[in-house]
Amino acid sequence: MISLNNLSKQFNGKSLFHDVSIHIGKGDRVALVGPNGAGKSTLMKIIVGQIVADTGTINQSRFNTAGYLPQDGIYHAGKTLFEEVATVFKDINSLQERMTEIFHELQLLTEGGTANSPEIAELVEELGKAQHTIEHHNGYAIEARIKQILFGLGFTESDLKRTTDEFSGGWQMRIEIAKLLLMEPTILLLDEPTNHLDIDSLEWLETYLQSYKGAVILVSHDSRFLDNLVNKIIEISMGNVTQYTGNFSSYIKQKELRDKQISTAYEQQQKLIEKTGRFIGRYRYDKKRAKLVQSRLKTLEKMKIIEKEHDDKTISFDFPESPRTGRVVMELNNLTKSYGSNTVFKDISLRIDRGDKIALLGINGSGKSTLARIIAGTEPFQEGEHKPGHNVMISYFAQNMADSMNPDRTVLETVDTAAPSASPQKLRTMLGCFLFSGDDVFKPVSVLSGGEKSRLALARMLLIPANFLIFDEPTNHLDAQSKVVLQRSLQQFVGSYLIISHDRDFLVPLINKVMYLKNGNVTLYPGTVDDYLFRAKREDDEGYQTKELAKKKPSQNFEKTQKRKAAEQRQELYRQLKPLRDARNTIEVEISRAEGRKGEIEKAFADTKTYEDEKFIQNLHIEHDKVASQLKDLYDQWVEIEGKIEQIVKKYM
Repeated sequence: MISLNNLSKQFNGKSLFHDVSIHIGKGDRVALVGPNGAGKSTLMKIIVGQIVADTGTINQSRFNTAGYLPQDGIYHAGKTLFEEVATVFKDINSLQERMTEIFHELQLLTEGGTANSPEIAELVEELGKAQHTIEHHNGYAIEARIKQILFGLGFTESDLKRTTDEFSGGWQMRIEIAKLLLMEPTILLLDEPTNHLDIDSLEWLETYLQSYKGAVILVSHDSRFLDNLVNKIIEISMGNVTQYTGNFSSYIKQKELRDKQISTAYEQQQKLIEKTGRFIGRYRYDKKRAKLVQSRLKTLEKMKIIEKEHDDKTISFDFPESPRTGRVVMELNNLTKSYGSNTVFKDISLRIDRGDKIALLGINGSGKSTLARIIAGTEPFQEGEHKPGHNVMISYFAQNMADSMNPDRTVLETVDTAAPSASPQKLRTMLGCFLFSGDDVFKPVSVLSGGEKSRLALARMLLIPANFLIFDEPTNHLDAQSKVVLQRSLQQFVGSYLIISHDRDFLVPLINKVMYLKNGNVTLYPGTVDDYLFRAKREDDEGYQTKELAKKKPSQNFEKTQKRKAAEQRQELYRQLKPLRDARNTIEVEISRAEGRKGEIEKAFADTKTYEDEKFIQNLHIEHDKVASQLKDLYDQWVEIEGKIEQIVKKYM
């Protein structure tokens, strides 16, 4: 489908990557991973032609089309939401307008008595071609397709007629995602799409992309999103590109094994270099050993030095000490909040207790950030009561906190003012956790990017003593390792916290309650985020079944007739379901075998002895790809059969 051959790229004399060769096939789901600044976004821009590589070539089919979502910088204006998204179908719309003109021309010609003229024949032929093109592109269902995508991404019916100028930055990016999905390019490139979505729309996008017909290339720090989607990982690190087969979890296991092997080889090479250096130093001026010395020198010159990635798995930070709170950390009583005529909350009440670790969830626009600001004490409200508990010290991270930092201070000075008693080593360690290392700490805030400012604001906030932390999307600008560092430190935090985030894997080990915000009401659920998502899905399914059963409640006036019909329906239902269930059982057996073999191969990947035979490991990778592809086909078949079974069952409910 598309092949990258020996691509290299430098910026300001620094090599981002070199000799990159990658093949992306139809239906591939690829994740680009690596630390911030490694070149993931640059590689995407090279693929879509926005940046030219320094060396190398790109070969692709002339039928390929590419759709690219950047991290930011998208703004739509001048049209309604529906009109803006419909611009994707401008060619189809033009054809439909032309068809209207043709119908009008045909009407005039036939009324003029020239029914058999060549002109009419040409118009009819043109009309047929236009109809065929529109049907081929499913053009008669444009409105339904637009609504399906927009509603899946969290827009509502009332949004369709709003002008795009009214939507905030995150919603602007959703508009762009909708347009890309409707374009259906053969290669879809999405750079951090999850930053702009809430959990509901994130799960919808995840499901949609699983059945997307083209290839998908993703940059995302949401490990669960990647786990559920990708089958290939391309890692960019220290200028090198390494490919892995499997999802994100499989990549982590393979990378750990590879890092161990590299570490061992690195240590052996360093010992050899040290030993060779001692020999050269000892006999450099010994004429009898001159040839040996020269030989060793040439060996060192030709040696390809093994580079080892910095091991930062043990990096963590300790929160500054703060007093223990009372049993109740925060209470809101009968609180009402409005912006003009728009009422966000009315008479809501909630309580947060000591030890609560809460995820605040809800669709974008439901008021999560507003509620977080009210709890933090930075947002006024019209009615009700805001009662912090005894000894409560709040520290709040907002998405726009970066704007409050002094642009003339350096990175190091910014955190020093937040924690003047902290040692320079602690401050440097904290900054390192959030990707500020070396001379980066001496940069003034004014030259930092938006993401860098956000990370600095988060680091500064965490240095302030507090026993109740409030975070509004803290992980949006963190790489995978920084996110792990923050997650690990929060697990050790003895106070309480409330987090707004759509990152499920980040939240799962941290949360013991979920606060869900919908239509101005707050509902508190005990348990993890996974517990909540399972419960919410079950409630949705049960609600749907209840509605369907209510629609089809049998009339008691025809009880005997209904019993007879029910028996006939059961027989017919059994007749239709049996071959499908048999086929499903067969597929499940095949899935079990394939999963077993896949597990055996991945177990072999984890065995260092496997890598002693290069041909063997190559064959294993080939077989792993084949089994993974077979499993995907089997899963697709299972889903298709399950869908048919569900349709038949619904028909006879």
